[in-house]
Amino acid sequence: MEEHRDDLASKTGMWLFLFTEMLLFAGLFVVYSVYRFKHPEAFHLAAEELNVFIGTVNTIILLTSSMTIAMSITAMQKGSTKLSLILLTVTVVLGLAFLVNKYFEWNTKIHHHIYPGSEIMASWGQGDILFFGLYYFMTGLHAFHIIIGLTFIGFVMVYIRKGRITPDRYVLLENSGLYWHLVDMIWIFLFPLFYLVT
Repeated sequence: MEEHRDDLASKTGMWLFLFTEMLLFAGLFVVYSVYRFKHPEAFHLAAEELNVFIGTVNTIILLTSSMTIAMSITAMQKGSTKLSLILLTVTVVLGLAFLVNKYFEWNTKIHHHIYPGSEIMASWGQGDILFFGLYYFMTGLHAFHIIIGLTFIGFVMVYIRKGRITPDRYVLLENSGLYWHLVDMIWIFLFPLFYLVT
């Protein structure tokens, strides 16, 4: 009974944490919506500076990683620890691929001096500056959450190898999956808001 209560507390704590994370991004989405309403044309033109192909690839990467981490939980439930580890490894690789793509995307923009505070941005309108300010902040915050998620999954993998996560006790693995799904869901909102602005 004690283990069950610990598991329940762990799940409840994770859901509460995820709720606060959703509130954070919900607030940012409201800020984005207000500025987009005030500068619709500027936001539309600024969005054309972003690479829709890279954004689409990153969306596919994260959706696939959500599938692999869900499959790893199922594998653990069925007693296949090795398969669970393999699927978690694939999830980590996909997460790293997302970050690499984001690095090159940011690097290209910065190389072309498209960032708040640059001389080029200073000559553009306020709407463009607001768009890219939000773009860097929100996608940067999301990337930070990706790093946290990958670290979390890394610890889970170590615990699996040490036998601390087993087919009979895998709540920590489930929690890492919940966190990763949240990160993916946030990107599902970020992608159309920034890359598909009409």
